[in-house]
Amino acid sequence: MVTGASRFLGGYLVTRLAQDPGVERVIAVDTVSPSKDMLRRMGRAEFVRADIRNPLLGKVVRNVEVDTVVHASTLTRAPKSGSRAAMKDMNVIGAMQLFAVCQKAPSVRKVVLRSTSAVYGSTSKDPAKFTEEMSARRPPSGAYARDSIEIEGYLRGMGRRRSDIDVSILRLAPLVGPRLNATVAQYLTTPVVPTMLGRDARLQLLHEEDALSALERATVSGPAGTFNVAGDGAMMMSQAIRRAGRIEMPMPGPLFRGAGRAIMGPIMRSYTAEQLEYFRFGCGLDTTRMRSELGFEPRWTTMQAMDDFIKAAGLTDIVKKEWIDSAESALLSLAGAPRKGAR
Repeated sequence: MVTGASRFLGGYLVTRLAQDPGVERVIAVDTVSPSKDMLRRMGRAEFVRADIRNPLLGKVVRNVEVDTVVHASTLTRAPKSGSRAAMKDMNVIGAMQLFAVCQKAPSVRKVVLRSTSAVYGSTSKDPAKFTEEMSARRPPSGAYARDSIEIEGYLRGMGRRRSDIDVSILRLAPLVGPRLNATVAQYLTTPVVPTMLGRDARLQLLHEEDALSALERATVSGPAGTFNVAGDGAMMMSQAIRRAGRIEMPMPGPLFRGAGRAIMGPIMRSYTAEQLEYFRFGCGLDTTRMRSELGFEPRWTTMQAMDDFIKAAGLTDIVKKEWIDSAESALLSLAGAPRKGAR
């Protein structure tokens, strides 16, 4: 059973599991129905429209004798018609009730949680790479990060009470890819990108296909444990902006959000506190356990994942190279200096 089936990761994970002959039955769950295209892709999977806080879910788990549950429906921000309290109720209370169902169901043998690297926070005092045993250097300010920390705690508690259930937690790095318009992707699609003066965030990213493959691996044959999941290598925010052909505009921290709204419009207003902190400091992950224990090897490095997104989005240089060369030649002529290539 997979929760969050109407969203990108949940929906495409259901699609992969439905195509696996080794998986007998797939139940897709969400509060809203997936698109017609996604339903078609899901094939033999059965969709149940239900809230994870609804007792109906317990009946589904018991009647179908679900043995593996993948929880991928954590909200990253408050719903449009709701508030922070509504977000916490759906995230934390919903997860508690889902895990209670799993604990009571004799058939359940594995629970996989799609978590996030946001649990580590983003500060100037962070290590180069966080291992799974580390925690945030200061409590994250964002609601999504705080909810994710609580959800992980409740899942580990359920695992202690039911030692026969394998508990797997995947802390995914920020996602990029050709089909997913996620946080980093949105940030780099505006012509002018505001950045924090004196800061150059260190980014470690995960391609959307690698995220799906890691979740599939954890669901089908992965061991219990907590795993950082990210592509190899890292890139600086300034590098990402240049590769996307955008124009970087550094500004003092106090002006970042206000001036950023004038530059980026509604996109800046949509960013949460933890997302803005990430743009300022970034976050690096140690993925040794991902390889040695989970047995997963990403296909895309951080740089390759970024380039795949840029190619799919059709981003081109805002300032053409020809314009730069022309301006440079004009300035050199005014200065009386020889032009490039002149002997």
